[in-house]
Amino acid sequence: MENTIEKNLKHVHELLSKGAFIEAMDTYLHDDVELKEANDAPKKGKAFNIKFEQDFIDNQLSEFIRYDVNNYAVNGNHSFYDAVMELKLKDGSTMLSEQTVVTEWKDGKIYRERYYHA
Repeated sequence: MENTIEKNLKHVHELLSKGAFIEAMDTYLHDDVELKEANDAPKKGKAFNIKFEQDFIDNQLSEFIRYDVNNYAVNGNHSFYDAVMELKLKDGSTMLSEQTVVTEWKDGKIYRERYYHA
C-alpha cells in the first residue's frame, strides 16, 4: 500500500514535470519549511520560498523545457530522488541542472529539503 509521503511525492513530481512550480510549492511546502541549495544558507518559510521562486520565474525564466525524475525512494519520513531540470533563461542561456533531492516530511508537507547539484 502506498503511503502518504509517496503519494504526495508522486504528485509533486507530476506538478514539476508540467512546470507548475508555484502550485507544487503552495500545495506541499510546510509553513516552516527550509529549502537549501547545495551549501548555501537555507531559505526559510513557505511565503519567502514561494516569493523567491515567483521572482525567478518573473525575472529570469523564458521557457520551461523539462523536469524529469529518474529514481525515487521513501524511507520513514524522508524521500530521495534524482532529477534533471532544463530551463531557457531570458538572457538566452539554457540552465541544465542535474540534482539529487533529499526531503524531510512533516504532516504530509515538505519540511526540510536539500538540493545537491551537478
